Amino acid sequence: MIRAVAAGRIAGRGRVLLAIARESLAEYFGLEEPVDHPEPWLKEPGATFVTLRRAGFLRGCVGSLRAYRPLRQDVHANSRAAAFSDTRFPPLSRDEFAEVELEVSLLSAPEPLAAAGEDEACRILRPGIDGIILECGDCRSTFLPQVWEQLADPHEFLAHLKRKAGLPPGFWHSDLRLWRYTVTKWEE
Repeated sequence: MIRAVAAGRIAGRGRVLLAIARESLAEYFGLEEPVDHPEPWLKEPGATFVTLRRAGFLRGCVGSLRAYRPLRQDVHANSRAAAFSDTRFPPLSRDEFAEVELEVSLLSAPEPLAAAGEDEACRILRPGIDGIILECGDCRSTFLPQVWEQLADPHEFLAHLKRKAGLPPGFWHSDLRLWRYTVTKWEE
């Protein structure tokens, strides 16, 4: 019974977060007025990523790695950033709006992943579970756990993550830091 109640609460929160993400874009295009969501949990700090897909292909993905603003604001802002500020894509057009599907990922707090080298890091990574943040000097990148669906091998996963950060795929240095996080995600 407790598990069913918790699952229902989680699903209900997902519906609200997806609605906020969609409403943010609809409001931007002048299709809707702002909607009030009075749920108290939306005022708590939260870190999210909002992903847009069109015809099954990535159309934008932007998020926050650490909870620093209320959850409602984080989803609202990240939805707009994914649609209009992801430098990999042109800004979302009004014509595309009805065709995009949204995904909201709520991140756990990042935890340090202590590894003396890449082989050790690959042994302790949990494919399909861990989102990873990589930092070395001014270089930084992250992959959500969903990226494991395309990069199932831990060595390949880290190589692409390093490349995304602007580092060579085989790079490893004592200053390199890794953090792991998990997500709860909801899709339209």
